[in-house]
Parts: sequence; structure tokens; C-alpha cells
Amino acid sequence: MATDRLTLEDRRYIAARLADGTPYAEIARHLDRPTSTISREVNRNGGPRRYRPELAQRATAARARRRPGVAAPPGPAATDGRDPRAVRGVRDELTAMIAHTGLPPMAARVLTELFTTDAGRLTAAELTGRLRVSPASISKAVADLERQGLLRRERAPRDRRDHYVIDDDVWIRAWVASVRMNLLLAEGTRRAAEVLGPGTPAGGRLQGTSQFLERVMHDMTRTAERWLHEHGAVTAIVAGDEGPTAVLS
Repeated sequence: MATDRLTLEDRRYIAARLADGTPYAEIARHLDRPTSTISREVNRNGGPRRYRPELAQRATAARARRRPGVAAPPGPAATDGRDPRAVRGVRDELTAMIAHTGLPPMAARVLTELFTTDAGRLTAAELTGRLRVSPASISKAVADLERQGLLRRERAPRDRRDHYVIDDDVWIRAWVASVRMNLLLAEGTRRAAEVLGPGTPAGGRLQGTSQFLERVMHDMTRTAERWLHEHGAVTAIVAGDEGPTAVLS
């Protein structure tokens, strides 16, 4: 489970769910926090009706500065000469946008760290230190991202640590995985239409879904191939037994 420390994105999620009337326990499960952390956070920052994430973030930082020996919530480790406040703002915004695509909040935070690190690679220990969360939280987030093809593991010679790496073409690979899943769905709905009969209302509905998915995925694949060829990233997206695959040049 993650530590009790909440990020600005966590607090924005809390505010949005409070507006929906979501119970504290459900908010806590989504953020991988104890319910007591959420209730304490809300109650000390105005209550459910007056909770404001930006104000809560500033208040938490101020309280941390007043406590001897306690550091304010840190941003990521290195900014490489860039404005630290601007970098933190960009990272918060990018994390929010990634989370809105459906990734769990912690996976979105890990992906943001990798995206905004010039090296494009970090160890589990580095991610734990930067995000101030438990190794178990990092492990779960990494597993989520690996399943979607958004990062990969590497181990350098004579280095026993895993390095989590994000490539420049990460979104190409993720998009190809999405196409593969949609083509599987198209195939499944086509078979279902054949069983139910295309002349029936249900069969016709499924057949139309299959045709739509196949057409859209075909058009998107051709468009992606042209873009990739123009930019020299890959030579083609080829079909295989398990669906399309990006072939690097």
C-alpha cells in the first residue's frame, strides 16, 4: 500500500469524487490508501463541501515546513537546470491527463516520471525515492504498465537492479496493442453475428459492430504506417497470428 502522503493529483481525484458523492472507502481503495487517510485529509481541509485540492496541497506543505525535521512534499529529484516549480506543474498536469485515459493513479505517476526524465530509465529504488511511496506500490504500477506495453525492464551487465525503461516509440507500441485488442473484438463480434444470424436484430447489431471496428482499425493502421514511414520510426505495422506488430527499422 502507498504511504499516506497525497499528491496534488490525488487531491484533485478526491475533490472530483466528493462532488459525485463517492464514499471515503471507495476513494481510498482507488488511491490505494487507508480510509482514515482520506477522511482525515477531507476533514482537516474544509470538509466534503468546502474541500479544495490546491488549498489542501498548500496547507499540507505549510504544515510540513513548520514541523522540525520534516521535509515538505518533494518534487522529482532532478530538474537539470529547469525551473523546479514549472517542472512540477508540468508533471502534475501530465499525470492528470494520463490518469484520465484510465490508468491507475500510481501507474500514471510512474509513467510521468519516466517520460520527464531525460534518461528515460529509472530503477525501482529511484522511483520509490522520487514518489515517496512503498516498493510494493511501485511494483504494482510497473506491472500495470508492462501489461500495456508502456515500459520494459532492462538489467545492465554486472548490475543486479532492474531498470524500468520508456522508449521514444512507447505510444506507438501502446497504440498497436490497442489496435490488436480492437481487432480481436471485431473478430469476436463477427463470430457472434454468424451464430445469432445476421438477419436477426442481435446478429445485425453485432455484424455492424464488427464491420465498423475492422474498417476503423484498418484506416488507423494505414495512417500510422504513413506517419511512421515519414518519420523513420518503423518500417511497417505488420499482421501476425496475434494481431498487428510494429516492426522497427
